[in-house]
Amino acid sequence: MARIFITGSADGLGQLAAKALLREGHQVVLHARNRERGVQALNKLPGAEDVLIADLSSMEETKALAFEANALGVFDAVIHNAGVYQVPKNSKGTEGLPLLFTVNSIAPYILTCLLQKPKRLIYLSSGMHLQGDSSLKNLPVGTHMGNSHVSYADTKLHDVILAMAVARKWKDVYANAIDPGWVPTKMGGAGAPDNLEKGFETQVWLAVSNDPGARVSGQYFHHKRQAHYLPAANDITIQEKFFALCEQITGVRFDDEQIFV
Repeated sequence: MARIFITGSADGLGQLAAKALLREGHQVVLHARNRERGVQALNKLPGAEDVLIADLSSMEETKALAFEANALGVFDAVIHNAGVYQVPKNSKGTEGLPLLFTVNSIAPYILTCLLQKPKRLIYLSSGMHLQGDSSLKNLPVGTHMGNSHVSYADTKLHDVILAMAVARKWKDVYANAIDPGWVPTKMGGAGAPDNLEKGFETQVWLAVSNDPGARVSGQYFHHKRQAHYLPAANDITIQEKFFALCEQITGVRFDDEQIFV
């Protein structure tokens, strides 16, 4: 039996992944944006160990979430599922950064840095990351802090960069990114063409399976198969630039030598 923490698990793919893991007998800690959604999540998944509350559009709440999660003990796997897609133009997070960037890029970076190191890390990306800008020139730092134009594709590329960098730096962890496909969730819309079950089975498999195919690191998966991803995500210079910019923005440093507890 494994313990898994899933961000953004009040609905959508996160909730479906949690349900599947609970059905298999694993322990799951949920996460919701606010207290109301947290209560609803526990009502839908009464077997869950707990639900933690944090709005990932706030860097400070994300940092607090990491400490609350650590108080529950180390997890075997963390699924970085939370994300936003279609948001009003110029939407900002609490600290004034672009909302897409704060939730999709910065939150998983902060949590990766501050959570006790798990055995497995899964980052939800998207096939749209292939259209992301690997130059990182649009990241909201310096004079771009308040008016950066970071796209959804950019943020999903950031998630792949993060996964590949973590896989390189933490050799004792399985860190991978996935494309769940375009599935009919609230985010994907009712007309999405992909199979809903295939949208969550890969992250469940990577989180707990002893299948040799799941016990790998530094890969990008689509429907349990390794898939093509932007080669720039493996560029160490790009990885280090992304980490340095995230540290500058958040004040949180990634520890290459974090000890597994």
